[in-house]
Amino acid sequence: MKLCILENDILEGELAQSYGGFGALFFRLFESVGVDWHMEVFNTMRGEYPKSFDDYDAVLLTGSRADSFSDEPWVVELRRQVTQLLKEHKKMVGVCFGHQLIALCLGAPVGRAPQGWGTGRMTYEWHRPDLPHSQDRTHISLLASHQDQVLALPPGAKLVASNDFCPVASYTVGDAVFCIQPHPEFSPDISAHLLDKRRHLLGEAHYTASRLSLADGHEGEHIGRMVAAFLKGEPPVA
Repeated sequence: MKLCILENDILEGELAQSYGGFGALFFRLFESVGVDWHMEVFNTMRGEYPKSFDDYDAVLLTGSRADSFSDEPWVVELRRQVTQLLKEHKKMVGVCFGHQLIALCLGAPVGRAPQGWGTGRMTYEWHRPDLPHSQDRTHISLLASHQDQVLALPPGAKLVASNDFCPVASYTVGDAVFCIQPHPEFSPDISAHLLDKRRHLLGEAHYTASRLSLADGHEGEHIGRMVAAFLKGEPPVA
């Protein structure tokens, strides 16, 4: 398997020193679940793209602090590229910003979450026991960090996970697209850093509750295993 990672942000300061970049976070996630793929990273903010997506079996879009509906030139170009990949039925995974941008390209509304920021450990109802590694799954807890979200399920998509805060937390489109709003690639340390950075923005009650929730851990590796199986084309469970 050859995976193209479109990195849509740049880590800074302590996070950059500890983790390198958003692409490297997915290296760590997939390696932690025993995936040994050839993975290459292209930073879209810098205008980096592969010469041909045909050289890759699948494409993964990372998160970003940017809005997926932004008019920034690099975001406009990314939407153009993703729209073409969707037309070609390329296998794709979108996380957070990537989840939102793919939904937007599919025709779904995306905007600010009505309730404000979604942060910390959040638990979602799991709707797809037919997906690989999900036979007995009813809920999943993952690390969230977003102020935008998908506001309605894209045409032709199937809902994978949801909660009251984020009704479209994950979806699939056929056997080609898997998208998820929270961050399976995050560690509690990364979430804590982002919460500390936004403490005054979030307010003390929101910040404290989110910070305390990190102690309960998360199930990012489950998503890593499931995404790997999805991209490899493992059949749904009967």
